[in-house]
Amino acid sequence: MIRLVAFVLFFVAANAAGQPSIPDTPAGRALAAWLASFNAADAARIRAFNKAYGYEPKSLEDTLDWREQTGGFIVLRIVQSEPLAIDALLGEKDSDWAASVSASLRPEDPSKIGKMEFAGLPLPPEFAPTRMPEAEALAALSKYTDRLAHDDRFSGAVLIARRDKILFQKAWGFAVRQSKKRNTIDTQFRIGSMNKMFTAVAVLQLVEAGKVSLDATIGSYLPDYPNKEVASKVKVRHLLTHTGGTGDIFGPEFDANRATLKEHSDYLKLYGSRGPDQIPGSEFKYSNYGFVLLGALIEKVSGMSYYDYVRAKVFTPAGMTSTDSLPESESVPKRASGYEREGAAWVSNVDTLPYRGTAAGGGYSTVGDLLRFADALQSGKLLSRKMFAEAAKSQMGWYGYGFMVDGSGPLQMWGHGGGAPGINGELRVFPGLGYVLVSLSNFDPPAAIRPINYFERRMPLQH
Repeated sequence: MIRLVAFVLFFVAANAAGQPSIPDTPAGRALAAWLASFNAADAARIRAFNKAYGYEPKSLEDTLDWREQTGGFIVLRIVQSEPLAIDALLGEKDSDWAASVSASLRPEDPSKIGKMEFAGLPLPPEFAPTRMPEAEALAALSKYTDRLAHDDRFSGAVLIARRDKILFQKAWGFAVRQSKKRNTIDTQFRIGSMNKMFTAVAVLQLVEAGKVSLDATIGSYLPDYPNKEVASKVKVRHLLTHTGGTGDIFGPEFDANRATLKEHSDYLKLYGSRGPDQIPGSEFKYSNYGFVLLGALIEKVSGMSYYDYVRAKVFTPAGMTSTDSLPESESVPKRASGYEREGAAWVSNVDTLPYRGTAAGGGYSTVGDLLRFADALQSGKLLSRKMFAEAAKSQMGWYGYGFMVDGSGPLQMWGHGGGAPGINGELRVFPGLGYVLVSLSNFDPPAAIRPINYFERRMPLQH
């Protein structure tokens, strides 16, 4: 349901038995040939197609990554067909998503592709999976994830709970592939941007304590902040909702300084001279640096390190004994190693990891701890129910105060995802239905998202 920020979904399909036939036209034959080469996941066939049809995708590596993300495709519907152009609706094999594809040949040379354009979208209702009784949906989830793990496309753990009862929890794959150390329900997985929920709770606790105002500027709490425009115009509210225009932390500068960025203050020294890239409050632009600034604010106002504050005020009250952001250099026996896809192989992501997690992301947790976090929020242990209701409702598009929000009626939900090379996690809470869905993986996105999407589309909607 939630669409990942900065994660582009592409979809293609190949004809198979029971699917609509692709018309036997020049455009139809080109589309069929392309889909067949893509679904084969074979570099030589993809190169041969590209050469034959004069097609120039971004790169072969991107095409193979795209194929890995989707698992291949089927044709759902031919929308429009002409001799030199075709529009179709396609479905991803390993998820409940669809895409439109529009392909056309060059009028001056019909043997060559002029354009191919794709747009991802949820499956139309007529193709959506059928809702199941709870036990059947859980059994289907287990079988589906078994298949992903068998195909080496999922490694991690999944937990499904409803109204204070764990209905399903299971782990697959290896925490350390070299030694064949297996993942368990207690394995600690890096969670990427899911840390933002902890940061938001910490800030809102300080708001409730009267120590922070949502409408105060950053300069009110960080008076020595280098860029005066950010200090005087960006408000706490803007940072919590990704509307401050404070930008990202990842890129060449991060790569060059990765080993020396050890504290939130180090990030401020590196990026603090930048001005806002938009009028603060004007629009949503996902900002990891904005949450680093919130981490620095927490430290300044509380007089504690960010890490000590969230341990004392978030993790301990919630009973989260396996969640933290210790440096990568420190031994965490149950922390899984991460693996990113490189060609057909999974390789270590160690050269991409920060020194330690920050207020923007990069810590680690377990599926059980994230359930405890969700329960603590819903029971009022961490924030008042009134404050949390504000945090978990839309403040700007699909984002509240540090929480992703989506859906309506019984499918109204809150949570957060996290993703980076060798890291993927997802928490979704459906208050109206009582469901809490958690998935963590030590593979690239969308590894953890697939099982959650699968169950969400099949779980019963009765209260």
